[in-house]
Amino acid sequence: MLKIESFNAEDKLAAAQRRREAEMIYGSETEISGPVDQDWLELEEAGDYYTVTKMTPGVRDPNRVNIFLDGHFAFSLDVTQVIEFGLKAKARVTPEKLIELKKASEFGKIYQRTLEWVLTRPHSIRETKDYLKRRQFKRKQLNRQRAKEEKKPLAEFEDDIMQLVVERLIEKKYLNDQKFAEFYVENRYVRKGISHKRLRLELHNKGVEPEMIAAALEKIPRDEDEEILKVIAKKRKKYNDFQLVGYLVRQGFNFQKAKDAVESAKNSEGM
Repeated sequence: MLKIESFNAEDKLAAAQRRREAEMIYGSETEISGPVDQDWLELEEAGDYYTVTKMTPGVRDPNRVNIFLDGHFAFSLDVTQVIEFGLKAKARVTPEKLIELKKASEFGKIYQRTLEWVLTRPHSIRETKDYLKRRQFKRKQLNRQRAKEEKKPLAEFEDDIMQLVVERLIEKKYLNDQKFAEFYVENRYVRKGISHKRLRLELHNKGVEPEMIAAALEKIPRDEDEEILKVIAKKRKKYNDFQLVGYLVRQGFNFQKAKDAVESAKNSEGM
């Protein structure tokens, strides 16, 4: 019984702490009239500002907060951004600050979606930029369709916000071309085999600098003789000797090495 009472007391304290944290962000009926931060009082005497009237948790993403200005939904921010900007109920927002907050809102949405994509597997910086450009293009297409349907357009993917997203991912070490190159060298065609030339070409096409590629190949060596034997073993039944040599050359292996490897494999099989 003592253990149960102790647990209940701790549970109540934790609940009270969570309630206080929520009230700091969303406000409460009893504490909505608290003082406004001076940072939000950079206003003209004419009173040219908006007032935060309500803040609610996001429906699809509970980590985002819906911000209402003068009774109307204005934008959403993630919880971290709300704390960084010091937003709370009855805070006053100038038109200039509103522009800044809306940009922060779009940054937060794009950053979160891009982060989720980056975390699926390691990606290079160029791959990430290309991903954002594809999202930007799709958004423009969608807005053209919405315009035909006389619907309100969605926020565009601005170039400066996309660049900021990439910079933040690099800063947070979610993007690192050297680590990406090492991952790629270690995992690309491990079972099927791949030539050094093909690895270099693919990494180059993904925007990785030559010195990073060289460092990755040196740190995680893949023996060219072993790699070519993997390819031969996989493709032997599909091609005759002449075709197999040609295939190996197209995969980036040296012609003489390919010819010798095919001959050696043929002799070892007693063909």
